[in-house]
Amino acid sequence: IFRGINLEYFDPKKIKLSDKMLLKKKWKIDEDKKIILLPGRLTSWKGQEMFLEALGKLKKNSPNINFIAIILGNDQGRNVYKKKLLRLVDQYRVINEVLFIEKIELMPIAYEISDIVISSSIEPEAFGRVAVEAQAMEKPIIASNIGGSNETIIDGKTGFLFESGNSNKLSEKMEEILSLSELTLNGIGTEGRKNVITKFNVEKMCFSTYSEYKKL
Repeated sequence: IFRGINLEYFDPKKIKLSDKMLLKKKWKIDEDKKIILLPGRLTSWKGQEMFLEALGKLKKNSPNINFIAIILGNDQGRNVYKKKLLRLVDQYRVINEVLFIEKIELMPIAYEISDIVISSSIEPEAFGRVAVEAQAMEKPIIASNIGGSNETIIDGKTGFLFESGNSNKLSEKMEEILSLSELTLNGIGTEGRKNVITKFNVEKMCFSTYSEYKKL
């Protein structure tokens, strides 16, 4: 039985334009920038280091892509790791392209302002909420090809998988997706939400679990 998410909460139709504009203003993000979102607590297995390396390559290989990458998550006391990430931002020369945000009250708005969402884990996750939440919000998701993402994403249809831990592959995939037409991206988003409604909604999870208990 797959885990489920609240589709009432993660619903792009419930996000107001004013909320999106307010968040962009608060985070000081220019309207012309493509937004790449990496949600998740700051810990090494979430792949933030590899993500920063991929961003450096994206900037170098595609200078025409004007982007900002948001690393959204708390370090939960991992101060040394946070400092390491800040050093890598400097090392890969993406100081002006990376924004660290510790928390947000309404996660759906962060998804809604994003152009693509990344799940860069270098260790398998049993489920991986980010991939499912992004699809529910009709956003293209790029995720490592390990763990739950292999089951929650239909590669090339509702999102995209890349070779885990490979910054070159992630960089190439980000460049590819950011170059797609709005029509194509909207189609991927529509398929993504359909996928979640069919398989990963919380009501289905509860009903299936209850049915199993009933059988027993």
